[in-house]
Amino acid sequence: MNKSKQQKKKEEIEEFKSIIHDLIQNSTVQKMKQFRQHYDTSCYSHCKQVAFYNYLICKKLGLDYVSATRAGMLHDLFLYDWRVPSPEHKNLHAFHHPRIALNNSMKLFDLNEKEKDIILKHMWPVTIIPPKYKEGFIITLVDKYCALHESLLHYQTCLKYKKSYRYTYVFFSFIFLQIL
Repeated sequence: MNKSKQQKKKEEIEEFKSIIHDLIQNSTVQKMKQFRQHYDTSCYSHCKQVAFYNYLICKKLGLDYVSATRAGMLHDLFLYDWRVPSPEHKNLHAFHHPRIALNNSMKLFDLNEKEKDIILKHMWPVTIIPPKYKEGFIITLVDKYCALHESLLHYQTCLKYKKSYRYTYVFFSFIFLQIL
């Protein structure tokens, strides 16, 4: 990578950090680290990844990348383990969590209309009503991409460990047979 590309990447990362700085400093947002989102990925890490890709794509397309980035960081601010059944969520997490995330976000931050719409409709088409803004369509795709990527990483890790156990078993079986 040449100097100008490295410098540009460094500047993008710095700009991204500055956009979400106040969000990630918040103690409630920090609590997202305590909840798993997809397998081994915390809700916080998932949201930060979604926010970063939103930032890159929306900036490249000349869209409101600041609102898209901030909404990406807050889109799953629901603060509960969605895998544990509870009467209030009735196993309909996919349908309810965007509203919960939006309500939690509005209690903590002053959101613009675009950020609100992006958070509320990030699960489209599950939530039926489509996003009002292009940035909202982008987050729906980015969120699904990140979820798929996180799931694949988990399964790759599982297969890697299973494969190494298999080779270890074969190796020790071979040694054991040699001893006999």
